[in-house]
Amino acid sequence: MGRRRFLKSSGGVALFIGASGLLPHVMSCTDPKQVQDQLTKHEVTAWVRITQEGQITLYNPAAEMGQGSMTALPLVFAEEMDADWSKVNVEFSPQEADIYGSPGWRPGTKLMFTVGSRTTNSYYSVMRNAGAQARYVLLHTAAAHLKVPIGELTTGPSEVIHEKSGQKIGYGALVPYLTLPETLPDFSEGGLKDPKDFRLIGSAVPRTEIPEKVDGSARFAIDLRLPNMVYGVLERGALHGSRPTLTNEQDILAMEGVLKVVPFDHGIGVVAHTLEAALRAKKALDIQWSTAQPTGFNSQEMYPIYAERASAPQKGETVNKLGDVDRALRNSVKTYSADFKNDYVYHAQMEPLNAVVQVAQDGQSAEVWVGSQQGPDTKLGIPDLLGIPHEAVQVHLQYLGGGFGRRSMNDFVLECGSLAKAMAPRPVKLIWTREDDVTYGAYRPMTLQRLEIGTNAQGDLTGISHCVVGDGGNLVASGARNDHYAIPNQWVEWREVSHGVRLKHWRSVGHGPNKFAIEAMLDEVAHAQGTDPVALRKKLMVNAPRALATLEKVAEISDWYAPLPEDRAKGIAFVEHGSLGTGVAEISVDHNTGNIKVHQFWIALDAGVVVQPDNVKGQMEGGIIMGLSSVLKEQITLVDGQVQQRNYDDYPLLRMQEVPDRIETVILPSAEHPEGVGETATPMVAGAIANAFLRLTGKRLRHLPFTPERVLEVLNS
Repeated sequence: MGRRRFLKSSGGVALFIGASGLLPHVMSCTDPKQVQDQLTKHEVTAWVRITQEGQITLYNPAAEMGQGSMTALPLVFAEEMDADWSKVNVEFSPQEADIYGSPGWRPGTKLMFTVGSRTTNSYYSVMRNAGAQARYVLLHTAAAHLKVPIGELTTGPSEVIHEKSGQKIGYGALVPYLTLPETLPDFSEGGLKDPKDFRLIGSAVPRTEIPEKVDGSARFAIDLRLPNMVYGVLERGALHGSRPTLTNEQDILAMEGVLKVVPFDHGIGVVAHTLEAALRAKKALDIQWSTAQPTGFNSQEMYPIYAERASAPQKGETVNKLGDVDRALRNSVKTYSADFKNDYVYHAQMEPLNAVVQVAQDGQSAEVWVGSQQGPDTKLGIPDLLGIPHEAVQVHLQYLGGGFGRRSMNDFVLECGSLAKAMAPRPVKLIWTREDDVTYGAYRPMTLQRLEIGTNAQGDLTGISHCVVGDGGNLVASGARNDHYAIPNQWVEWREVSHGVRLKHWRSVGHGPNKFAIEAMLDEVAHAQGTDPVALRKKLMVNAPRALATLEKVAEISDWYAPLPEDRAKGIAFVEHGSLGTGVAEISVDHNTGNIKVHQFWIALDAGVVVQPDNVKGQMEGGIIMGLSSVLKEQITLVDGQVQQRNYDDYPLLRMQEVPDRIETVILPSAEHPEGVGETATPMVAGAIANAFLRLTGKRLRHLPFTPERVLEVLNS
């Protein structure tokens, strides 16, 4: 058949969206193998499937871990396509970055990586252009079928309209006649919908995956059961980097249900017929552990050493430099300095880490079922582990029961792959217990941050120096810039220390500790000057109108200047993490117990174009609650290099009764490109609480978390 002819099929048609947003292929989707073959032959990033009944399937390339990508990305496509959303079904796309990736952080790269609040931001333009081109194909087909000029046609929800003749034809009815034009416009340069004409974007569209999550039919990786599947667990110890020597392997193999013992550099794996049998065997393992780098490391005793490191004359790695901070501080009329500290924090995702891997008998192919935030390698390292081609591994992405950065690591997938290799061709499900994940987690780093601010005779901030001492590079350095504050001289540096403790991005990465330090330091300056914290920030935001708008709006909705009872106070904090947000917390403090209660929290947010407003508000509420939990309760401590916490009995999380009575989010209207929202709320919590505490008590909280013991120590100092 010729290139421009449609391959007729009762199964409908698949429109492929090329890497540049073009639609070079139209094909039958009756035969699933044919669809898969086409995917491997052509560079395409996404596709839409339309049946003759008008049903539309859109494919989501991002992980869905409760943040709403399963709706947001298809919604953007459907908006420009003018699809009837009631006829849309959404499925995960195959995990192929060359085909389905969005623009990466480096030019010319593609990523399928649901991290850093980048999903809607990175896919928005691609999906709009592609949806518009899908609509154009349908208009082109209708023009040929109705024998009218394409310029006389418009579209409504899933239908093409010819107003002159009063004719309408549904998208499904066009399927048998579908043809491709010789060329397709690139709508990214113009011709996309005016935002004022959006039907779907910005409206209250229910999320596609919620019904199945409510009725229990949604499938997470931990729900998966495959024929002949066996179960694997690992004992990894509590000393990161330690190597195991198993002394009773034969006894373990003799236990009922045990199939195999698999050694790892960092642990001992056991495979059994049932999870219960595997866990019994794990408990019976007799392992001798080697020493490792964390040996002798006592985390709570390190802060004086970190402070000495911050005082050393040798500078660290430059993160940001503006003007001449040293001269600004020397010439200041007054300087303010303080050290801020934060302990390690665990991700505490709801669904335990797990994966299912099946390796073929000959070891030359594999399948993976996992809830993953994906990564630079969409096959999650399995091809390299097994020594097989990338295309020989198929990943079936599942829903995630929480990620927060932890599931952007592939360690648990590779462990499962090793067990599956040993058990081929039987599929293996690996499950981490909560104790496994707490003791052998990968944490947000502990840091000490030394801030120094200089002011002139008018009280204006003339310079800020910010020294971050900690491990992990951008894990501790992100968020230390002050691009929205007009401080003429700025210096941010990172001074490295390393203890061999496993580290990983935790929701908002370094923004949590860094924005806490910056925002708390600003209020300490305002307190010393007798200046209102909002007024101080207004002056600093003179060159950042969008940031200023969030500040002014949150002051309005929180009734910032209204008097409060003497046992209450409000604190404010600004955060940029993709989107811009300012938050206000209203707190009280029990002087007998040291407990801080957050009664209300208000947020004003500028996230650019908001695809799903209700979902964005949900993201902000979830971010505030997670922030409260980490700020008031959560800490991982190490003694002699060993993690002291094991489960939620000694790693407490915020309880339902401790959630604020009210969390209010106001989204500021914007036509700017969408920005991420998943990591904006969490970092504002610590600063807002510390600043409210300062206004209420005149005392300063500088060490996260603000546990009752630390609060009492500050109150009684």
